[in-house]
Amino acid sequence: MSQISVNNLTFGYEGSLNNIFENVSFNIDTNWKLGLIGRNGKGKTTFLKLLQGKYEYKGTISKNVDVDYFPFEVANKNKMTIEIINEIAPNAQDWEIIKELNLLKGDIQILYRSFNSLSGGEQMKVLFISLFLKGNNFLLIDEPTNHLDADTRDNLASYLEKKKGFILVSHDRNFLDKVVDHIISINNTNIEIQQGNFSSWKENKDRQDNFEEKQNERLQKDIKKLEIASRNTAKWSDEVEKSKYKTKNSESTIDRGYIGHKSAKMMKKSKVMDRRIEKAIDEKTNLLKNVDRNDSLKIIPIESRKNPLILLNNLQIKYNEKTIFSPVSFEVKNGDRIAIVGKNGIGKSSILKLILGQDIQYNGEIKIANDLKISYVSQNTDYLKGNLKIFAQDNKIDESIFKAMLSKMGFSNFDFNTKIEEMSEGQKKKVLIAKSISEQANIYLWDEPLNYIDILTREQIEDSILKYNPTLIFVEHDKTFVEKVATKIITIENK
Repeated sequence: MSQISVNNLTFGYEGSLNNIFENVSFNIDTNWKLGLIGRNGKGKTTFLKLLQGKYEYKGTISKNVDVDYFPFEVANKNKMTIEIINEIAPNAQDWEIIKELNLLKGDIQILYRSFNSLSGGEQMKVLFISLFLKGNNFLLIDEPTNHLDADTRDNLASYLEKKKGFILVSHDRNFLDKVVDHIISINNTNIEIQQGNFSSWKENKDRQDNFEEKQNERLQKDIKKLEIASRNTAKWSDEVEKSKYKTKNSESTIDRGYIGHKSAKMMKKSKVMDRRIEKAIDEKTNLLKNVDRNDSLKIIPIESRKNPLILLNNLQIKYNEKTIFSPVSFEVKNGDRIAIVGKNGIGKSSILKLILGQDIQYNGEIKIANDLKISYVSQNTDYLKGNLKIFAQDNKIDESIFKAMLSKMGFSNFDFNTKIEEMSEGQKKKVLIAKSISEQANIYLWDEPLNYIDILTREQIEDSILKYNPTLIFVEHDKTFVEKVATKIITIENK
């Protein structure tokens, strides 16, 4: 057993007004399975890079283990997969490789194919087993579940359950609960470590936030009462002080007896109240620093007069004249929230694109009501460029509403002035979601909207959907989100 010790870590990017981390200290046991959580842009990936020694920083990070980062680039993807594994983990025996691959429910045949020919999920499995077979290393696993279907996520969770010694960045609450035994949270002002999974951390966080909010309310009331009492006491003290001076037969005399004593007593009482006010204000300033406001995201759907809005009957998507899944039938009525689930590559996104009117080959019948206003969130963010003002103008959305939604999802003033192509993947996805909820539409089509999105924003989106009840068709692999939001689940299966 060894430790990674972080002491007085301070780091900020050049040109940034604020540091991402300031005087942060904590210790990590290298046998722990840590889930690293925090808002998009709070520095999760930055922290992993600091552990790798990729940036200069103030303070110290002490460790006596090697760290490896996932995902990583394979230099020569044309090599046979078994060769790549042997290069990463030269001491691994063939039986160990096969055993690890079986744990991830991978096909042994992929070992004897070129790495380049493997699917994204198969490549992920190969890289995972290579790192764990390498041995004597501490793994930094950065958002491995993005784009993975539910079955593959479950396989990966079962695999990581049996491992130890890693930090895992993930926004999938169900996945974190299955895998980790500690949570490391990047908060607004500090970094905290708690034993347990995500659900136990969230319970403690909610309890602490509620306690601080009640304390804050109590202190605000106390401060107000003390301020009124202090002003009154000061006023009485001043009046008593003036009464010490009496005029008799045009001559001034000073009463240094009872009234003088009373004046001094009132002045002392006023100072005591001032000190109590200062103490209450000090207590108040130490509260709510790490409370993230779960502000409501407003959606204004338009209910169509037509019902159903969409009807699919025995639909099958075709690639190169070949149907790829069994016939599926369903209808979409006002207020329906339909989750389309299934394995990667089976054609879920193509159903959304077909509804959008794109040129997709299919068998069966599709009927769409006339003049539907559709709002779309694409899976891909590569095309996003320019600044937020121009983006809002190009998409004909109200800039102030659009930016208000982004602000509620954690965008800072610095983020508002950043070009979209320079934003993190999570921030780019927030731009697309903010655009969509800023649009009034009859139906919202969202294709894997939660990839890279932090947990707090996921909860905000869930709450807004349940509050405003838009008609929604979405593709998503986050089980918690699907269970909370969907009114119908359509499973796409292999033909």
